[in-house]
Amino acid sequence: MRNVGLGQGLFAIALASVGIFSLSYGDFVPVGQSFPAWIPWRQMWVYGSALLLLGASAGLCFSRTALTSAWTIRAYQTVWAMICAIPVLSKPLSVGAWYGFCEALAPVVGAWILYAKLRSESPESQMPIASERSVRMAQVLFGLTCVFYGWSHFAYADYTASMVPTWLPGRTGFAYFTGLGHVAAGIGIIVWILPRLAATLEAIMMSLFGLLVWVPSFFAQPRPDWAQSPENQWSELVVTLVLAAAAWIVATSLRNRPWGFAWRSRK
Repeated sequence: MRNVGLGQGLFAIALASVGIFSLSYGDFVPVGQSFPAWIPWRQMWVYGSALLLLGASAGLCFSRTALTSAWTIRAYQTVWAMICAIPVLSKPLSVGAWYGFCEALAPVVGAWILYAKLRSESPESQMPIASERSVRMAQVLFGLTCVFYGWSHFAYADYTASMVPTWLPGRTGFAYFTGLGHVAAGIGIIVWILPRLAATLEAIMMSLFGLLVWVPSFFAQPRPDWAQSPENQWSELVVTLVLAAAAWIVATSLRNRPWGFAWRSRK
């Protein structure tokens, strides 16, 4: 068994949670995600995908299978992101269409960075420069998704504010504040201004969304309107866990960068 770091461990748990949810509810994550109607045997794909993710997430914890598992997760999530991109093609100006695609892109980035890291650590690897460029590209993609999340907070300010815990004052202000936080983190990662700090704060914020928003929704009486059914609550909690895990992987990939202005130390 390998020594698994924070980001990799959370990523394994997050992907396993996706598999467990699909096996429990017989549906993809997030609930109601569009699936091409021309593909037959939808339920077979649901359960097959769940088992694939469970096996791959377990494989991340072992030295002999970690690299293959990371590649498998990356390939699977890339296909899923392509499926989620279909609504974008028909409604390119819809925030909702882009939101599903960005959520699907996050685990692609996480698996991408993990694969590059494991590949660079492999004795057979001869491409350290290519790995660095690959990781940098993945970081930029993640930064772009963060900018979009921030944009969605402004586009759906009222809805976002309704999810802010009631014990916090100025709920609409928090919706805008977290939106600005997403945008600032994304820009910092993209243009290389305090990237390590930006990625770490983004990971913390995403983790807090799960702890302060979705976990308490299970105990709220009556259930908040935005929480909908228990199936939707579990789905959103799992998605939040995946996004947070991907964010921690990005933050971990920047651990060799200073907490200050990283551009000063770039070669």
